[in-house]
Amino acid sequence: MSLHELRAYYESLVSPRRLPTLEVPIGDVPVGGKNPIRLQSMTTADTLNTAAVVAEVIRLVEAGADYVRITAPSQKEAEALAEIKAQLRQKGYKVPLVADIHYTPKAAEIAARIVEKVRINPGNYADKKRFQLIEYTDAAYEAELERIYERFAPLVRVCKEYGTAMRIGVNHGSLSDRIMSRYGDTPEGMVESAMEFVRICEAEGFYNIVISMKASNPVVMVGAYRHLVARLKAHGRLYPIHVGVTEAGDGTDGRIKSALGIEALLLDGIGDTVRVSLTEPPENELPTCKALVEFVEQHRGVSLSLPEPEWPSQGLSYERYSQWSVEQVGADLPGIVVADHHQSPRGLSLYGGERKPDYLYVGSQVPEEALPADIALIYDAPLWEKVARPQDTPFFESVEGWLQATLRHDKLNWVRLRPADLLQEDVGFLADRRVVWVLEAEGPLPALEMRWMRLYAAQRGYRPPMVGRWIMDPPRESPEPRPAHALAVEVACQTSLLLSDGLVDGLWLLIRERPAAAAVRIAFDLLQAARLRLTKTDYIACPSCGRTLFNLEEVTARIRARTDHLKGLKIAIMGCIVNGPGEMADADYGYVGAGPGTIHLYRGKEIVRKNVPEEEALEALIALIKADGRWVEPSAEKPAPADESLL
Repeated sequence: MSLHELRAYYESLVSPRRLPTLEVPIGDVPVGGKNPIRLQSMTTADTLNTAAVVAEVIRLVEAGADYVRITAPSQKEAEALAEIKAQLRQKGYKVPLVADIHYTPKAAEIAARIVEKVRINPGNYADKKRFQLIEYTDAAYEAELERIYERFAPLVRVCKEYGTAMRIGVNHGSLSDRIMSRYGDTPEGMVESAMEFVRICEAEGFYNIVISMKASNPVVMVGAYRHLVARLKAHGRLYPIHVGVTEAGDGTDGRIKSALGIEALLLDGIGDTVRVSLTEPPENELPTCKALVEFVEQHRGVSLSLPEPEWPSQGLSYERYSQWSVEQVGADLPGIVVADHHQSPRGLSLYGGERKPDYLYVGSQVPEEALPADIALIYDAPLWEKVARPQDTPFFESVEGWLQATLRHDKLNWVRLRPADLLQEDVGFLADRRVVWVLEAEGPLPALEMRWMRLYAAQRGYRPPMVGRWIMDPPRESPEPRPAHALAVEVACQTSLLLSDGLVDGLWLLIRERPAAAAVRIAFDLLQAARLRLTKTDYIACPSCGRTLFNLEEVTARIRARTDHLKGLKIAIMGCIVNGPGEMADADYGYVGAGPGTIHLYRGKEIVRKNVPEEEALEALIALIKADGRWVEPSAEKPAPADESLL
């Protein structure tokens, strides 16, 4: 089925509404339909340690989880779920439990008789992944589907008999060799992987289904979920959708990555249940889950009195929108960062190191300090004409002011663009290749209006470089600065609609409750998460669970301490083989738990060293990076530690 045969994933781009999915019962907490967006997390204790799992479930419920997932990698763990559930019920906790299944159909069939929901992964439920490309004839492919039916249908029948719901949870990195051979590593392949299993469920008269399309790359994840919704609309049944970015990592980076992908979907109405996957204690996931849901609920009624724009390919495939660049801004160039210094209480000396801004906006006043020679300044146009250095550039508050100015020159101009400018009869000014257009909007959700400006300009035939500018005030209810993680999540939510689709070529942030250097740091982290500019090492680390074979938090911290200077390198840290070569599809190198005290090392999806003793594994990983010529020695001059107070 081609993209043009699919119905659009969205209800409206100017007046987003929640997708009208089916309601599915999960114990006493139904999902989908008109129910609230549900929150969930997953235990990390060994499933056979009943007391530890029960205690962890209780902590998660008290932190706000509506569902709790528990791994059941074998029949023993699946059977142990009965005692876990019994003890929870004795203590008065009725939270629906979800069994997480990989590779073991028999364990799934046992668990489905005990818990309220089972999660299966189509990529490994009936297949073993060998990373082989196979040429299938149509007949051979149909024979494979028949084999899958025979293996999967018994679980469907158990779920139907016991009233157990099912999540068909596709992960980008663990698509079966069959799907990869026919569809490749694509959102279309991810969706078809789910639909194969959906059709089996429906053939058995079973419809209590939830579907997910997870990836560690937020951009891939957003596209896959949108493609899923378009396919479900064409299919005729909109099942509830569980959303999440898998292997997001930890700290601010993990929260930004999750918020960027999840909120872009929630704001367009996609998502009935949410999980934020962090390499931290699982109860740490719930505050971010709550923040994402609260953000979308606060903005649920926001709409624009503007014409519905067109979206080529219905937004199902990612693309950068600028067709040309101006002074290293736009086209396929890395996203840029503008520091808004004109209201900053801190000095210019903060803008140092490799992550210094590309431009510094100083407004209508010349800074009293010595000006950095290697950063171009942006002045308000009247002042620029008087004081500008050769590398500096003017900013115009309006298109009209820019058109009337006598100081227009052949170098870079920055001009603020508003919706009314695009509704004029003649918008030929957008073709001027000396201009970067600054998208700025007012109201509770500026990104909705900014997205409209980008799409409507493209509809009228223009795709110039555009930079998004956000002016963010502190929350009215509290004069105190927000905690670092909360602020980063808020900014990621505000920018998600543009960054997830390549609609902007850079960020210009003014966060009034923090110094300008804090906004610069967040801007670089956002561009990194959106893959628009890689300025530091990217860690793809799975959240811990009962399958994990080493202490993920400690190991992640050790690897980060030795490798965080490797700009742009992607390193996956996976607790077990389930989250190994498949789930880390986006990584350059992988550090994967193979057994108690042993590690497999990967280059991409290929094992290069097996069963390395854990105490030697970090040095072996570094040796591998060095052998590939991708290692650089850390700077002898240690950078100043990150000032968390800036956030």
